[in-house]
Amino acid sequence: MRWLPTLLLLFAVPVSAADLLFAGGQWVALDRGHSCEAGSRSLRIAQKGKVQARAGFAFDAAGPRRGQFFAQLSRMPRQGSTVILTVGDQPFLLVAGRGWAWSRDPAQEAAIIAAVRAAGGMRVDSRDQAGGRFVDRYLLEGAPTAIDAAAARCAGKMQRR
Repeated sequence: MRWLPTLLLLFAVPVSAADLLFAGGQWVALDRGHSCEAGSRSLRIAQKGKVQARAGFAFDAAGPRRGQFFAQLSRMPRQGSTVILTVGDQPFLLVAGRGWAWSRDPAQEAAIIAAVRAAGGMRVDSRDQAGGRFVDRYLLEGAPTAIDAAAARCAGKMQRR
């Protein structure tokens, strides 16, 4: 039941809008119908009224996303600031906009997933509107299985079409 708080805080969606595929460690995998996601919330719980940082991987049943990394950031990054994902000790420069960050392309997505399989933690770093550095940290326990569950479910939907 350690995953229950993660599930509740991670994806605030109606039960009918998502089916739970996997929950373990700090990660969950959800089937949202047209897409599947593996995700987790950051270690720091957001204060009431603040954005809860979360990150994960998205797969589309009939679209272009095949493991796209995404992160909802705990703070709005300063215009022009870089957003860096570091998995273990491997950094990845992300594309950012409106409080979110994404992987750049399929090659980077594959590299991020490979790094997640070998690491125990990851973090997303940037600078906020005032120029202060902020870091959203994540544990990766359960991430490989959640990623595999989301990928397999959406791949199965493609084969049935």
